[in-house]
Amino acid sequence: MQRNVLIADDDPKIAELVGIYLRNEGYGVYVAADGIEALQVMDEETIDLVVLDVMMPRLDGIQTCIRIRETRTVPILMLSAKDGDLDKISGLMTGADDYMVKPFNPLELLARVKSLFRRLSFAAKERLQEQGETIVIESLRIDTANYSVTVDGRPVKLTPIEFGILKLLASHPGRVFSSEDIFEKIWKEKYMESSNSVTVHMSRLRDKLEKEMDGEKLIQTVWGVGYKIELA
Repeated sequence: MQRNVLIADDDPKIAELVGIYLRNEGYGVYVAADGIEALQVMDEETIDLVVLDVMMPRLDGIQTCIRIRETRTVPILMLSAKDGDLDKISGLMTGADDYMVKPFNPLELLARVKSLFRRLSFAAKERLQEQGETIVIESLRIDTANYSVTVDGRPVKLTPIEFGILKLLASHPGRVFSSEDIFEKIWKEKYMESSNSVTVHMSRLRDKLEKEMDGEKLIQTVWGVGYKIELA
């Protein structure tokens, strides 16, 4: 089955270049010049991954990412001309799965897209193997077959990466996982010390859980070591 990628970028040259590389790899490609167009395309077409520029007219990439995450969990690769750590964190905190700085090598972008799709494939295989396993921790219920999380019956919207982190920790209560462990198990790639992806996604996951669990800190930090869920 062909996978479809939406490129949302107001620079037609970049959109065209990225589109050429993606089509050469067999992906279906849709293009939007701003966030409003991007959301319209997603309402009308089946989109499996979004390449999303931060600086766009009418509706920028950050706000578009937030809107997408309200209803969808498709992988989002964010592009930006800004390379500061705060800018990267801001992009990831809004729900992006990966972040690249312009100018970029189209081959690297293609590799990132393939990596995001590999994560989806791995998650789908895990889902088939588990067949209905449910993890319950106090008011938290994790349905690993349907990739859903609820607190006292209220749904908690998580991205695939956030779900993966939560499932990993909840499946091994009391065990401490380092950032390197988490990255290599969830991202399926070699950990780079300069990466802050785990920290950012962990922060976002905690915020969502604590909001629904009346401030209860389910995920604990073991300083200098990593993270764990400790059952009472």
